[in-house]
This record gives sequence, C-alpha cells and structure tokens, in this order.
Amino acid sequence: MRAAMADAEVGDEQKREDPTTNELQRRVAALLGKEAALFLPSGTMCNEIAIRVHVRPGGDEVFVGRRSHPVEAEAGGPAMLSGAVLTVLDGERGTFTGETLDAAVRAHPAHDRYSPNPRLVCVEQTANLAGGTVWPLERLSGVLEVAREHELRAHLDGARLLNAVVASGVDAPDWTAGFDSAWIDFSKGLGAPVGACLAGSEEFVEEAWRWKQMLGGALRQSGIVAAAALYALEHNVERLADDHARARRLAEGLAALPGVELDPALVETNIVVFAVADAADFVRRLGADEVRMGALDQHTVRAVTHLDVDDAGIERALEAARSAVSAGVG
Repeated sequence: MRAAMADAEVGDEQKREDPTTNELQRRVAALLGKEAALFLPSGTMCNEIAIRVHVRPGGDEVFVGRRSHPVEAEAGGPAMLSGAVLTVLDGERGTFTGETLDAAVRAHPAHDRYSPNPRLVCVEQTANLAGGTVWPLERLSGVLEVAREHELRAHLDGARLLNAVVASGVDAPDWTAGFDSAWIDFSKGLGAPVGACLAGSEEFVEEAWRWKQMLGGALRQSGIVAAAALYALEHNVERLADDHARARRLAEGLAALPGVELDPALVETNIVVFAVADAADFVRRLGADEVRMGALDQHTVRAVTHLDVDDAGIERALEAARSAVSAGVG
C-alpha cells in the first residue's frame, strides 16, 4: 500500500485533475451503483455533508438508530451544521423496522407547524455499537419502502458496508439500491490510513463538492492517499472474512470466561461487544498487557478485529482477558 502511495500519479484535486482520485471516485460509484462519488478525508465528513445536502436548515427531522454514528460520535454535527433534529429509533441490535420508522414519521406530520419536518432517514451498515450487526436485507427494504411512502430521502452510512457484503454474500449495489446517498470507509477494515468516498447522483455529488470545499475537505495532490484506498479495494476486501473469523474466535474465548456476558452466535462481522462488571477496569488491565479494547459505558466493552490483528493476536487478547478476570474484574 505504501509503495502504491509513493508511485501514485497525482494532480490538483480541486481542479479535478488528480487521475488517481478520479479513478477511485469512478470505481466507488460503480461499486455502489451510483452515478458519481466524491473522495473525502473521513467518514464523519461523508455523513455530515450528506445530511447537509439532504435537509433544509432550521428544523428538518432526521431519523437515525439510537446508537448510530451521527448520534454518538459526530459532536452534535447534524445540529450545528444542518440545523437538523435527530429522532432516534430503537430496534433489534442496532437496526429498526419500517413499522418503527412509519410510527415516528406519523408522530410529526409534514407541514405541521408545531413539529419538525420529516426529511431524511439514515441507516448504519453494519451497526457498529450493536456489535457489527448486518441489517437483514428484508428489514432494510421495509425501511426504504416506508421512506418512499413518506417522501423521505435515505442515506446509508456504509463505513463497514463491505464487511456486510463479505459476511452476507449480498453485493454492494443490492444494499445501496433505494438510497439517495451512500459511502464506504477505507480506514476501517480495509486498512488505508485515511479517507472515505460518498456516492449518489451527479446533482447530489456536485452539491456535496461545494460543502467539501466549505468545510475544508478539498485537497490538492490527493492521489497519494487515494492510491491507498484503491489498493485497499483491490487487495483487502476478501480478507475481511479473516477478521470475521477472528472476531468469532475472540467471542468464543471471551464467552467462556466467568463474569463475561456474550453470545458468540450474535457476532457476524469484525466487532465483538460484551458486558463485564467494570468495563473501565477491565480495559485498563488489558492495556497493561498491551491489548487495546474500548469501554462503551460502565459495563460494555467493544473489541474490533482488523488486518493488523492475526491469530496470535487473538490468543494474546484472550490470555490478557483471562488475567483480567482472574484479578477480579468482571
């Protein structure tokens, strides 16, 4: 990947003269079944720009999963940048149904001057903080059907979309069909150092370009990092299955430890979420053994497998977890 970056042919991205970035955008648009795509520095910028393009500032309503990225990890960006009201939807393991969306929309009818105006629904595939859940295609189709009935726009946060593709065997365009915008990240399991690509119609991407410029996301010789993303698409997609297998192995080992609450059968992709008595202490003790996991709240821990974690790394993590449990954690 670093050799590809060093050898990348580059130009001025802002003038659309960077051939490597242009090729990446073309490749992602085709991959996601959209007319065009735009390279951005981060997935957060993909979400924020998409929301800003889809909604009108000053009270439009955006429907999102309760623990989705715009709610948990974007510093209130939808409110600040788009003046959007976020209505969170509950459901099974980070997903929600068309019926749930329908009830939420009907609670705030369009053109009711007392309520926010329903405008957009966002889906996160996979559902990160729920443990990398792959949305069932039928459930996703139900949400999109309701969105069309209510004339809502639809946005797919596809940070880990390719994990869903590999885990399910369902091709990316089948997941993105019906969404007005969608994106994939290159700095997660695909292993690139930076970057994501937001896709949609030609008109949508033109407006997204304007917001990319405004928010400081426009680059110059972006082909240096776009080359890493291209390398990731060409070499690191199929190997996501290895991350999934290692996550299952990790989950099985953790579930066997006293005080750990975890059902390994629910681990579908590369994220393992489990409960212990004291998450912060558990994570601290793991860190002392140079194993890194994250505490999501008082009892919940998240572990993520990726291309820098091999089989030996999984066993090392399990040994550190055994030590933490034997020390009285969990």
